[in-house]
Amino acid sequence: MIPAALMEALRQRYAEPQRHYHTWAHIEALLEHYRRWVRYLNRPGPVLWALYWHDAVYDPRAKDIEEKSAQLLECEAAGHLSPHDIDFAAVMIRATATHTVPEGLSAQDTEDLALFLDMDLSILGAPEPIYDRYEQDIRAEYAFVPEEAYRAGRGAILTGFLSRPRLYFTDIAHAEWDASARSNLARAVRALEQGS
Repeated sequence: MIPAALMEALRQRYAEPQRHYHTWAHIEALLEHYRRWVRYLNRPGPVLWALYWHDAVYDPRAKDIEEKSAQLLECEAAGHLSPHDIDFAAVMIRATATHTVPEGLSAQDTEDLALFLDMDLSILGAPEPIYDRYEQDIRAEYAFVPEEAYRAGRGAILTGFLSRPRLYFTDIAHAEWDASARSNLARAVRALEQGS
């Protein structure tokens, strides 16, 4: 159970003015997937904490937000989670920097981390209007980046995802979101290339 004071502090963080997509609504969307799929998780506790804290520190101008979010969790979860679970939750948060599963984890932790990352990328497979709003919100978070540079950088990120042989690690997420995610990504890349 996450203490109410920590939850309230998190809500304040996710309400910061620089956020447009990375808000509490993003957390609530992930919680819906978590509740649907919690039965597949081996260690649901640390996954839940990672879900809440993974974007707790968010500054689009910074390069170390995943690391700072992980450090914040390590500090705030102390005394509420076991050190073993805190370590794993922090590993999951750090993995969102590249959206890849690090080596050296147990088979069960690898499964949990894969599903956690898949849930975090669920927006890619959302219905078109929701996905399009996501792209608008990301652009708003990077409003300080000139248009041409943004189109090039964002296009490279989306093309990188499209080029992956498999967007989602788990079979359940792959079956649910892969086709729509690839359609959304391809459409977004075309829009960026056309400057629309």
